[in-house]
Amino acid sequence: MAIVKPKEQRVEVLIDVQNLYHSAKHLHKARVNFAEVLKQAISGRKFIRAFGYVVRTKTGEEKPFFDALTKLGIETRVRDLQEFYGGAKKADWDVGIVIDAIRTASSLDVIVLVSGDGDFIALVEYLKNQGKRVEVMAFGRTASGKLKEIADEFIDLDQQLNKFLLK
Repeated sequence: MAIVKPKEQRVEVLIDVQNLYHSAKHLHKARVNFAEVLKQAISGRKFIRAFGYVVRTKTGEEKPFFDALTKLGIETRVRDLQEFYGGAKKADWDVGIVIDAIRTASSLDVIVLVSGDGDFIALVEYLKNQGKRVEVMAFGRTASGKLKEIADEFIDLDQQLNKFLLK
């Protein structure tokens, strides 16, 4: 049975692009259908905005992908990939996602967090304490169990691969 979501709810979608990309790649050797993810996240409610948190490499080969996200109505937040001496690479958007969620929450009813990262447990708890509905979308097999548990709703992308993955 599908959960009925009130049409007047104001929704913001926060997409941890790297988290989804790597889960889809490693679990299913496929790419994410971000158009379907966004459509499912909004679920016919009042769409306020969507942020996609992305990482830019030195080669810039991901620019067409960023453009595609923008065409879908997803505002990209771009950070450069940091490369450290010894070859380690890092590009962490967790703090940026948390700040955006807290900064914008007052004008929203629902925040849809598209990430399975357990680092967001404290954020979900905070938003719920502010009276916000928090829905989490991710691939269930790689999502934090505690994150799935505390969300008002967990949408498992693994349950509808034909919809959420590109062939």
